[in-house]
Amino acid sequence: MKTLKLDHELAQLIASGQKTSTWRLFDDKDISVGDEIELIDKVDPHNRGTWYPIGVANVTSVVEKRLGAITEADYDGRERYESQDAMVSTFQKYYGPDVSLQTPVKIISFEFQPVQKAASESQKTETKPIKEIKLFADGGSRGNPGPSASGFVLYDMSGNILLRHGVYLGITTNNQAEYLALKFGLEEALKRQARIVHVHLDSLLVVNQMTGKFKIKNRDLWPIHAAIKDLVAKFEQVTFVHVPRALNKEADAVVNETLDKEAENNLSPSEVI
Repeated sequence: MKTLKLDHELAQLIASGQKTSTWRLFDDKDISVGDEIELIDKVDPHNRGTWYPIGVANVTSVVEKRLGAITEADYDGRERYESQDAMVSTFQKYYGPDVSLQTPVKIISFEFQPVQKAASESQKTETKPIKEIKLFADGGSRGNPGPSASGFVLYDMSGNILLRHGVYLGITTNNQAEYLALKFGLEEALKRQARIVHVHLDSLLVVNQMTGKFKIKNRDLWPIHAAIKDLVAKFEQVTFVHVPRALNKEADAVVNETLDKEAENNLSPSEVI
């Protein structure tokens, strides 16, 4: 599957349904109608550990024009530029000084499937409201930093698996993968309208940082930690429990399955702006 990485503002507009198109210059992906493209939110463009998939774009049309031929009808909610010169100047910041009014631009329209709808058949599940839930999460990096993945498993209070899901992250650290696994799991619990979440992690560092016992010295973790704290505030109660790795085998298995699948497919995330 092809991948496009988006700045945070654009990714959030797409995720909320306010935008259903994107503009691409120098399209090295050769995007065409019918393509399914994984969309990645680059929350902090300088910190890959904050990037995560928001869903899949099913391309419905591709129109190619020169930048100088762009009309009002092409904007689709995009903020208008004050002038053509301002538009060229903006794109030069991303693509370099060779951009001009003669540069071709692809206007790519698509239907968007959020990440929970784009999961594989084995991961699809009917989402029903559930008040209390258990979350087991884990992350791993083969190299630290190196190819990384996050995995989480949601259980009801009787121990039945509601969802097991893995996300390939690209090159990150082990701590970033651990934190993102927690974030993804809490997001899914929130979608299921859970009010109480019992979090189980085998990372004592993450547990102690989330409970305030340890300070976070690594600045790369600050944005992810802040996002998780915002999520926690949306529940009635979130508890954090440190468990031995032996009791977190299912989440650990999801991480390794995700990394093994990525290695087999030899798919590395692209560097698209």
